[in-house]
Amino acid sequence: MPILPVPHHFCKVSLSNLLTWVYTLHNNQQHQDKETADNLRRKIKYFFMNPCEKYKARGRKPWKLMLQIIKIAIITIQLVSFGLSNQMVVTFKEENLMTFKHLFLKDYVDGRGDSYAVYRQDEVYEHISYIVDKYSRLRNITVGNHAYEKKGDTYSPLSLCQEFYRNGSISPANETFDIDAQIETECLEIVPVFPMGSTTEDDLLNFVVDFKRLLNVKIKFTLKAINLQTVRNRELPNCYDFDVTITFNNQAHSGRIKVDLDNDVDINECRDWKVIGASPKNIYYPLLFDCLIIVTCITSLALCTRSVLNGIRLQFVNFCLVRQGKKVPWSDRLEFLNGWYILIIASDTLTIIGSILKIEIQTKILTSYDVCSIFLGTGTMLVWIGVIRYMGYFKKYNILILTLRAAFPNVVRFIGCAGIIYLGYCFCGWIVLGPYHEKFRTLNTVSECLFSLINGDDMYPTFKYMKQKSYLVWLFSRVYLYTFVSLFIYMILSLFITLITDTYDTIKQQQQEGSPVSELHCFMSECKDLPTSGRYRVEGESGSFTCCFPR
Repeated sequence: MPILPVPHHFCKVSLSNLLTWVYTLHNNQQHQDKETADNLRRKIKYFFMNPCEKYKARGRKPWKLMLQIIKIAIITIQLVSFGLSNQMVVTFKEENLMTFKHLFLKDYVDGRGDSYAVYRQDEVYEHISYIVDKYSRLRNITVGNHAYEKKGDTYSPLSLCQEFYRNGSISPANETFDIDAQIETECLEIVPVFPMGSTTEDDLLNFVVDFKRLLNVKIKFTLKAINLQTVRNRELPNCYDFDVTITFNNQAHSGRIKVDLDNDVDINECRDWKVIGASPKNIYYPLLFDCLIIVTCITSLALCTRSVLNGIRLQFVNFCLVRQGKKVPWSDRLEFLNGWYILIIASDTLTIIGSILKIEIQTKILTSYDVCSIFLGTGTMLVWIGVIRYMGYFKKYNILILTLRAAFPNVVRFIGCAGIIYLGYCFCGWIVLGPYHEKFRTLNTVSECLFSLINGDDMYPTFKYMKQKSYLVWLFSRVYLYTFVSLFIYMILSLFITLITDTYDTIKQQQQEGSPVSELHCFMSECKDLPTSGRYRVEGESGSFTCCFPR
């Protein structure tokens, strides 16, 4: 209690009057402290109200709620539209890749994959000659709109290159070899000529392969095509450059040369185009729609950022409890930082970036379909996850959110410990079983295989496809698989489920009892004012900060 000033006429005041004056000051001070605490409780309680309660309390319309509903609808429409367009692009790429395999690979059959290979020297020359011949007669055999790349007045040539060791003397019979590890490359360029003559055959006669030193033969050429099916979605067609690479891989020198065809795709803006039957206004309607989405997301971003800043300000006010001798735990402080607003801010940011990329794709400035789809897909996913926030205003649905939030720290710690054991099994399976089992060839496939086993999928094939070339490794594989399945399914997975169910039971019991679960809720529970009481319209804005300063 601060020292009170003594009046100059103290000697003329009776002792009873002095006590009455001190008692009045004390009561006024207590009343002021109580009113300040009530204002703080009322402000914090208003902060945690749902939009309907805030409307009853202050008459403010739930603009953020209405904006989120509108945003969910228009973002979903945008995603579906872009998904259909992206699906056509991906389908066009995949179908062209399959077309090239059937056009340029001799006797190719769908589904052969890694099994497509050659085993004789004459087969290598036959396949190379077959590829060059089909490339030279492409315009007469293809059913698509494929064409050669043209630079100026000349066509881009087909490049036929072989890589081999600089020098090499290999004698398996004597178990001796002499290899110069430096790699050299020889290339031959073949230009399509019209009408076709014997020039191609004469060029191939000069191409000789030294199979003893050969590492690989690569045939590269570029073809062009136009994807016309996008016109149906009122989009301008794209022009494609397919950089085709056919590789004869002989690095193992095992007598089996694997043949693989791959292509890199570049999407460009067509130089000159004309579409009849589609108005230019219809083509640019999607651009206006994307601009509307960007404006909506910016508005939502601004409103949610303001709410986050208000929560941080109220968190500062909540430190007043420390001045009163009560320690505020971090769990209560973090409740002011609304995670749903952070989620919406992240989704708005991703959607804005994705919409800008989509506009640039539609105007043919960029062709990053995959990057755009990642931003739009992730943003839409977060937007729909944010809908759970409004479901949480109902007690019967809120238990899911409360359970996930309460169990999250324990789940993270549990997964960290289980992940260490999981990584140990991954490395062990890769190094021991990799040479004998297709599902353990790489760390990625090992992780996928073990994750499938945890979920009870693909168990029998995993046991069956183990090659029994080494009895010791086969026996180890049985011990390895049985211990992994027993440990993760019967113990670790059961403990994980128990962890979630215990948290669920705790939350359910707390809801039934209706008791506050934290110091913050205890502090707010003392405020009995209903949203319709009208007390929230006249709360003191400056009084809530006065308790932060000593009197």
